[in-house]
Amino acid sequence: MNHDEPYPAEYLAGILKEVKTIAMVGASADPTKFSYGVLRVLHETGYDMVPVNPTEAGGEIRGLKVYESLSAIDRPVDMVEVFRSSEAAYEVTEEAIAIGAKVVWMQIGVRNDAAAELAEAAGMRVVMNRCPKIELFRPFWKPRLNQAI
Repeated sequence: MNHDEPYPAEYLAGILKEVKTIAMVGASADPTKFSYGVLRVLHETGYDMVPVNPTEAGGEIRGLKVYESLSAIDRPVDMVEVFRSSEAAYEVTEEAIAIGAKVVWMQIGVRNDAAAELAEAAGMRVVMNRCPKIELFRPFWKPRLNQAI
């Protein structure tokens, strides 16, 4: 995948239609943080959200148990959403591969080409510098949400 070109709508829609469980690395319990809002919308849309944040592990975000790491999660994860720095994305990608995730999605402002290459070599799909919350409300997705276009 050429990550310098816009992602095809079908590629993004395919990911968002197929994944069920999303681990959000860098989730925050602070309602003023962007990660909180994204987690809220994805959860309310019907995704099984798994917050990951070592400083909040053992607690809850929006009633969801917070895990200290991807390896601590007690169920399969389809997609790992990276709400960390671009530099941290490589290590998160290594962990995502280790737990058998199918997708690594790096949030707006997060791009790591080496991590993308690593994930794709492991057979994963990759999205960088995009927000799944925003993509959910693009016209190609609205019919799934039973909304008029």
